[in-house]
Amino acid sequence: MKKSHIIAIVIIAVAVAAILSTVADSSTYASFRIAGEHPSKTYHVVGKLNKEKPQDYNPHADANLFSFYLVDNEGEEQKVVLQKAKPQDFDKSEQIVVVGKMNAGSFQASDVLMKCPSKYNNPKEDMKSTTSLR
Repeated sequence: MKKSHIIAIVIIAVAVAAILSTVADSSTYASFRIAGEHPSKTYHVVGKLNKEKPQDYNPHADANLFSFYLVDNEGEEQKVVLQKAKPQDFDKSEQIVVVGKMNAGSFQASDVLMKCPSKYNNPKEDMKSTTSLR
């Protein structure tokens, strides 16, 4: 075999290995039910905050522990435990995405993404308010 063929085969093998490792580590969107069926896999769960249930955050005791209840898009409610501080404007969020795994009857989140209504205003209304200030 020529050196160029060997180099091409090595490059292809490295590319395939990189793609497979990326696909294996990627998380997917799911419900709490699916996350519970596969507790070792990381999932993104989309839902809404249940404002009727308590949120537990005591920065004096543990600033990196926050728990709350989330209702996913299928209507299933689950306690979510986040090992970070409570995000700013968390209560105002319209939709929440938690990233993590199911563990011991609760969803252990490593990250929280929020969609806040104030960030998604109608651009035409924003333009009117901006031009009226001038």
